[in-house]
Amino acid sequence: MIVISKKIISRPITPQIKGTSKPIIIPQHRDTISCMAYYHVEGILYTGSFDRTVKAWRINEKKCVDSFIAHGGNINDMVVNQQNGYLITCSSDGTVKMWLRVYGENSHALIRVLVFHAYPFHALAFSVAVSNKSFLYSGSTDGTINYWEQEISCRYTHGGFLQGHRFAVLSLVTIENIVISGSEDSTIRIWKREKGRGNIHECLAVLEGHRGPVRCLATFLQKDKFALSFLVYSASLDQTFKAWRVKLSPEVKKSPFGDDDDDREESKSQMEFETSPVLSPSWVKKKLQISRSLHKLV
Repeated sequence: MIVISKKIISRPITPQIKGTSKPIIIPQHRDTISCMAYYHVEGILYTGSFDRTVKAWRINEKKCVDSFIAHGGNINDMVVNQQNGYLITCSSDGTVKMWLRVYGENSHALIRVLVFHAYPFHALAFSVAVSNKSFLYSGSTDGTINYWEQEISCRYTHGGFLQGHRFAVLSLVTIENIVISGSEDSTIRIWKREKGRGNIHECLAVLEGHRGPVRCLATFLQKDKFALSFLVYSASLDQTFKAWRVKLSPEVKKSPFGDDDDDREESKSQMEFETSPVLSPSWVKKKLQISRSLHKLV
């Protein structure tokens, strides 16, 4: 039998100080809470908001231990590097920032600002490689996925960007050397980071089925002796939730005499598959109208 315990907090927590009737006022966000991340080592829950602040909550003490203005725009996503405690946030102000809690204190210090373009960032994902290297992925409004490579010294260098989505990348998730992205163009793309090839990324598949922007993603690794198998869960603004089963078969070596007819036909069908996203006609019309309005303003 499985017992699930659920605790719902519907109002601010105001614990009492022993010996007094004065409550401890816990600072609340002034706007929508857009993202959360949990640091397991310290038991700290981070929340990011459209009020441009990040708050750190110590769960066992049920209180906010730090609050700071992190960006000049809405905070859209955040991740925590569980190996070193770095908090990474992204915002509509077009920046990705790295924060670290000051040793022995609760306050946080800005370590580095990662800027590659002026487009708003919507999603972040973190991937740890076997070689002790880690990769940070960020999805932006222009439809690209930028990635940075982190060395052991915690220094990040821009590695490049992944192109394929037509509109904004709204969600990202990683599993081993696989990156999964959900976009405003209603598609989900599966990317593979090739080992020993200069961190080259290849788009393996495009999942089509949603009729609206893909806002949330989650993945679960399945055991399979012969192939990498995992489940992908997606939620969209079309009000549907979908589950996808993905199995990556071992690579087949190409013929040294060049591609045969079957290979060319398979490549052709793959290209046709990738360039035909399923979009709601009314949503596309609205998107194009907004784009035309922005061009007129420029």
